[in-house]
Amino acid sequence: MQPDEIPMIESGGPVPPNDALPALGNKAFNLLTLAALGLPVPPGFVLPTSIYATWIAGELPSLGEFHALVSAPLDRLQRATNLGFGDQKRPLLVAVRSSAAVSMPGMLDTILNIGLTRATLPGVMALTGNPRLAWDSYMRLIVSYAEIVYRLDTSPFDEARIRVMAAADATTREELDTLSLRTLTLQCLDIFEELARKAFPDDPFDQLLHAVDAVFRSWNAERAKSYRRINNLKDIPGTAVTVQRMVHGNAGPKSGAGVGFTRDPATGERRLYLDFALDAQGEDVVSGRRRVVPVVQLPHALLEANQLLQHIAVQLEQAFRDAQDFEFVVQEGELFLLQTRQAKRSPLSRLKIAVDLAREGLITREEALRRIEGLDVLSLTHRRVVSGPHQPIARGVPAGIGVARGSIALSVHDAHTQHANDQDVILVRDRVATEDIEGIMCASGILTARGGRTSHAAVVARELGKVAVVACGDLEVSRDEQSCLIGGHRFRNGDPITLDGETGCVYAGDVEVTETPPVEELAILESWRHGLHNAIP
Repeated sequence: MQPDEIPMIESGGPVPPNDALPALGNKAFNLLTLAALGLPVPPGFVLPTSIYATWIAGELPSLGEFHALVSAPLDRLQRATNLGFGDQKRPLLVAVRSSAAVSMPGMLDTILNIGLTRATLPGVMALTGNPRLAWDSYMRLIVSYAEIVYRLDTSPFDEARIRVMAAADATTREELDTLSLRTLTLQCLDIFEELARKAFPDDPFDQLLHAVDAVFRSWNAERAKSYRRINNLKDIPGTAVTVQRMVHGNAGPKSGAGVGFTRDPATGERRLYLDFALDAQGEDVVSGRRRVVPVVQLPHALLEANQLLQHIAVQLEQAFRDAQDFEFVVQEGELFLLQTRQAKRSPLSRLKIAVDLAREGLITREEALRRIEGLDVLSLTHRRVVSGPHQPIARGVPAGIGVARGSIALSVHDAHTQHANDQDVILVRDRVATEDIEGIMCASGILTARGGRTSHAAVVARELGKVAVVACGDLEVSRDEQSCLIGGHRFRNGDPITLDGETGCVYAGDVEVTETPPVEELAILESWRHGLHNAIP
């Protein structure tokens, strides 16, 4: 593909043809569709899978070769935004994300804030009028670049953050003022240079080149290969990469980042299912590193964005004829969509959503039946803890449905060992990352101290039919991963607990459970199958 054939993501552009999906990848294909529908999408461009194939087969392109590849689409992006990549007065910052043909939540890398350097930092401050935003974004770039591009240990950055927070008497990074963030960022620059044995790159094109390379190469990361193996995904031509103008959810009290499902991915209920973090970037919500609180709607200060979000959820289902999982950012009250995809859902939710979409007229009954092919519907039950004598020892945020009983595993290795011995396993972690996918696969349930319902790992667990309880404030996992405190009670590997994925309650030992089949949906399916059978001459 020639540079002038690189697709642009721009409002009012054409709807991509279906046969473009393998080249563009799911994320980029859907972004182009959203932009064509006039929905608020940050402008950008797509490096398709054909570039991945030639890139990954050879050596890293030189800066000159890379500049020639992206100069035309980057020029168009600069004109569309009235910003300049590397410009010191009006700097353009970009986000670099993957776009595989089949959505793989959290398995491939993302790098935000590309284009921030010592030279462009003052321009970001002047352009936004927000020095805190500039220092926070720069610090985020340095740490993520170290982790993703250089594969460096990020614990020295974490230790620096803890020291600066202690000096500022802050309990979270969000409480740090501009001066403290400046101090932390300068320390991160020094740490990067010490670990990488070279200064953090001050050339925006160098940053962009290595960010694209890192995203391409994440296709062959162990977690990505595990996900494809578990989901039997074969013959996918690598990943495309999207390069889009940055929108900043970390711009203050009228900004934030979130993930939404147009329907409850655990139960299938028709209601907006939202996680949202004020003054945050998207990685804060999906990475599982931060405790994220579910919301019914966005805060009152973001009333206009909330109303638009409700309307967009309806538009997404009408456009894609299925429940959607979408990521969004609110910057100074303005809403932007970062992606939408077919919602990963529990098996029970898969059944209910297929039936409901057909009853609502979005799909045919024949299509609904096709969507549940391979699903053992007769084995589906809604498991609940019997109310009565059982008292929970802790409570977190329910991120799935049903009940899981099993023995605690505090590491992926322990989960494998117990599973190999035919034990039901509850994977208990400070946070579950996508790198833990092999442990998730072994487990019946997941319990975490941090994260949210829509973190990538929780999404993957739900899709695999696992019970998940996240953001449990009463959980503390020891550093050596040999024991944990749950509600003040000490537990070790192998001890039995029970998770209630509906209420978020955690119980010591075994508890009594009831099981109820989805009677209404099963009856509707049977009537449809009977009607279709009789209609065949």
